[in-house]
Amino acid sequence: MIQTRIKEFLQRLTPPTRSNLLEELERLELCGAEIPGAGEVMETLRAEFRGGGQTQKRNSAPARYFFAPLEPLLVEGSPQHGTTGGIQRGSLSAIWEWVSRDLLPTMARDYVKNVTDLIASDKQREARQAATTFQTKVAKSMENILSSPDSAGQIRSRLAFYTASPLAFDDLAKMLGALRARDELAKLNEALPAKLTRFEDAEIAKIAPLLDAFAKTRREQVPFALMLVAKRLKPHWQLIHLATKAASNKTAASVAATPYAVAVAMVLDRLEDKRGLLRLALKQERILVAKEILVDIYDTEFALRVRIDQFAESDWGRRLDALMASITELVENEISRFPDNVGHVLGSRRLRRQNTLSGRLTYWAWKSRDIANDGVALCKEILGSSEKSRA
Repeated sequence: MIQTRIKEFLQRLTPPTRSNLLEELERLELCGAEIPGAGEVMETLRAEFRGGGQTQKRNSAPARYFFAPLEPLLVEGSPQHGTTGGIQRGSLSAIWEWVSRDLLPTMARDYVKNVTDLIASDKQREARQAATTFQTKVAKSMENILSSPDSAGQIRSRLAFYTASPLAFDDLAKMLGALRARDELAKLNEALPAKLTRFEDAEIAKIAPLLDAFAKTRREQVPFALMLVAKRLKPHWQLIHLATKAASNKTAASVAATPYAVAVAMVLDRLEDKRGLLRLALKQERILVAKEILVDIYDTEFALRVRIDQFAESDWGRRLDALMASITELVENEISRFPDNVGHVLGSRRLRRQNTLSGRLTYWAWKSRDIANDGVALCKEILGSSEKSRA
């Protein structure tokens, strides 16, 4: 009876409204919100979209062409916090509604008609050119509007009409930054390797000049450039190598002074996303999924604490401590559901791979390499001083 009433209610909504409803319910679920009956509604909506061979977040073709330059920067992160250098994919629908209804409604209508006609005529190149022109118009209009605090407040209110996500305004501002550096980001994205399997000295030496060249002209957009690198990494925490390699030594203070220090914040952002995914996996009793997430979390924590000296005393360290405390609470609450004499997979010491023999060997290999690199750097400094004194 209840399922029937739910279906009847949902059928009275338009497809876009049903899509937005599912998106918002999923966002609230990731936040840990408890909404009576939400599970049944989401199950019904997901079944509908699966049955139709579509996803609920699919924008129209003109909108997809418009957002195409942002695609490498889009993330499916936690809706509880923003992602440095990334734009939430879930914000795009609300941003498109604001652009087409509030910012430039007449131009947007003309753009949609033009691109729709071009796509129908299989003129893909002309459609992309039309999207580029409209992106430029939107960026210029946004620059004028966002410069006023009063206008910014009005934009927040309008975006709240299209979505309950608190990140939409921040993602709108990020979109403007990304569009400003659209051509440079596209060039960098094309120049980077398709995959970075072992992000160590050789690969970093190839990538660093590309990032340095980008940073010279687009310093404010460096987080976007780092996101392009992060998307190619596995594991994600290796992004911090860009900051540690650029530092004079491995202390947190030295790393924080580098142009790529934001890489550390980006790794911590990813940890926050993992915490949200862990909470959701535990809520859905997907223990094996939770196990894999937890292993990744522990590996990232270990890398941050070991690869950066005096990390615990830094703001990064304090943020990590708070994150790990909340993650530990999630795990302990799950384990406490079972009797003491029943082992739980999430309580296994093997999940912290750094405590195994292989993990300890990896630790000493890292430290040995750091010592060797510091020795080489010191020798270069001494030789450089000697040459200057002789001169």
